[in-house]
Amino acid sequence: MTSLPSAPLGLTYSASHDTVRVELSGDLDHLHADLLVEAVDRLLTEHPGLRDLRLDCAGLSAVDSSGLAALLMVRRRTGAAGAGLHLDARTVQLDRLLELTGTLEYLTAPGAGAQALRGPGCGVPRGGPADENRTTPPSGVAEPRA
Repeated sequence: MTSLPSAPLGLTYSASHDTVRVELSGDLDHLHADLLVEAVDRLLTEHPGLRDLRLDCAGLSAVDSSGLAALLMVRRRTGAAGAGLHLDARTVQLDRLLELTGTLEYLTAPGAGAQALRGPGCGVPRGGPADENRTTPPSGVAEPRA
């Protein structure tokens, strides 16, 4: 089997007051995934008040498992910095990859940063205040019979 050569990953930046937009082109694959993570690290350092990082994915020709791992790392880093991540102009292939891997919702969740990723009750240990005030059992748990 012959494989096609990987197209270098192109990154083009534009920034406003609290938003950075990065146009991606080429392949986000095992040869180039680290470039995206390094670029995002640099952008988060250069723009400490960043609220939104917008990745324009229209120019991506391929994304492999390393590219997916890079997107997940970018999500973690933007969340830790309190910035929202937006995957704009996703290709059909990218959407399919995200759906198949169960990462679509995680990578495209609305809201700013890590707070948007937390569901109700996250971060509250079992037996804590959330459990003390519970009037109905959690779903899937039968109530004891008298």
